[in-house]
Amino acid sequence: MQTHHLPKREEMYEALIRKDSHFEGVFFAAIKTTGIFCRPTCTARKPKAENVEYFASVKEAMDHGYRPCKVCHPLQMEGRVPEWLQGLLKELRENPEARIRDSELRSRGVTPSRVRRWFLKNYSMTFQAYQRMLRLNQAFGQIKYGERVTDAAFQNGYDSLSGFGEAFKNTTGFPPSESQDKALITITRMETPLGPMLAGATLEGICLLEFTDRRMLETQLKRLRRSLNAEVLPGNNPHFTGLYDQLQAYFSGNLKAFTLPLVLPGTDFQRQVWAALQAIPYGETRSYRQQAEAIGNPAAVRAVARANGDNRIAILIPCHRVIGADGSLTGYGGGLWRKQRLLDLEGHGGRWS
Repeated sequence: MQTHHLPKREEMYEALIRKDSHFEGVFFAAIKTTGIFCRPTCTARKPKAENVEYFASVKEAMDHGYRPCKVCHPLQMEGRVPEWLQGLLKELRENPEARIRDSELRSRGVTPSRVRRWFLKNYSMTFQAYQRMLRLNQAFGQIKYGERVTDAAFQNGYDSLSGFGEAFKNTTGFPPSESQDKALITITRMETPLGPMLAGATLEGICLLEFTDRRMLETQLKRLRRSLNAEVLPGNNPHFTGLYDQLQAYFSGNLKAFTLPLVLPGTDFQRQVWAALQAIPYGETRSYRQQAEAIGNPAAVRAVARANGDNRIAILIPCHRVIGADGSLTGYGGGLWRKQRLLDLEGHGGRWS
């Protein structure tokens, strides 16, 4: 599918020169003199403006005969887990109590510093810290649902009860014995054609789905922790499998309505607005005024817009389907370019690259 929604050429060229990461996913730059196309952030030497043409997708660039750059790898989804790391992460998902030390990484032919850099960039923590979080996540759930603290500590690789208690409290802010009075929000990264997203879930359902570069993400996490009286830890949750499968089907053009349980802490007004968002049919849009009228409060246009902005579950609660009264795109936490891409996808009823 070809789309024509691109910024001005001058703006894209400036972004290319600056290696501006905010334009990742917005366009691909094809260099006429080399026959290669790149991401906006490519570190290769930049060409003259007249030697560049721009495409909205990988498919468009390749349809015009361009080859993918070997420096910036535009065929890979932004934020994608590299192949050399996929087996390691799969092992940890299946055995969160595992402890993979640097010596073992070296024995597998993986450089510890390379792993460390990837985790610092994508999780803001080291690989060892990530493993520790997974173990504490699993121990949290075990204790909350009846396991003895001692058993949970030793099952998750801790040699002493005091060491486990200290690590647990340093991470969560409370001792293991108080776990039964707390909730847990498990978070994970999910790759999508529009870039990586951070998903969060409790035992009851999905409570978070945001693009990882959204500025409000940290604020949304804090609000969730407070409203659910919960702690946030990376790990696995049964709802993530369904979420991943349905997102894949949606981006492939094979799913028009999500059927996942959602956890939506908020005011009565916010929940009313979010329900109205979910009622907008696939492939259609509404204005903020129409949304206000849909909830029976036509004077609350600005309040509706604020509630849309407070939506923590992108795509599933489709705030991208709300546009200006004149048909123009308006604010979207994931970026207007993503909003346009989502509307393009739904408007054409098919997948895109």
